[in-house]
Amino acid sequence: MPDDQSRLDLFIDRMVSQRACLDHAIAQTKGMTGPVFELGLGNGRTYHHMAQYIKDRPVYVFERAVASHPDSTPPEDMVILGDVRETLPAALVRFGATASLIHADLGGHNREKNDAFARLVSPLIEPLLAEGGLMVSSDRMYFETLTELPLPTGAVEGRCFVYCR
Repeated sequence: MPDDQSRLDLFIDRMVSQRACLDHAIAQTKGMTGPVFELGLGNGRTYHHMAQYIKDRPVYVFERAVASHPDSTPPEDMVILGDVRETLPAALVRFGATASLIHADLGGHNREKNDAFARLVSPLIEPLLAEGGLMVSSDRMYFETLTELPLPTGAVEGRCFVYCR
């Protein structure tokens, strides 16, 4: 990622990459029956995108506190509130290794802090993914049993990552 890019260019690269990777993951996991997990709701744009294009699987959102745009707010029964350090292990008990698709955009603007958080949550996310499932992340993750895949067409290297079980 060049240091001479404007913040606008970086944002656009992130959004274009996120959409390309999510669309790829949605297409690749079509036909799987396991739930979809959105880790971090934020404004709700990616949740809204996934809910619009995934009609055959439930989409659960993990968030500390819902503060999304009203048009992008999931139904209450599809929100798992709390700190992911607690809610992800509880989800493993509830769902097992059944998630067909997991999306995480948990980081902020501090790269070192994002990396430390990715190292913390990677072992909590990894056991949730079903065989053949995909994980899309805005940050590099640290998995022992998942394989990083090449990015789909349209995604910018280093702005999004895709992993497979």
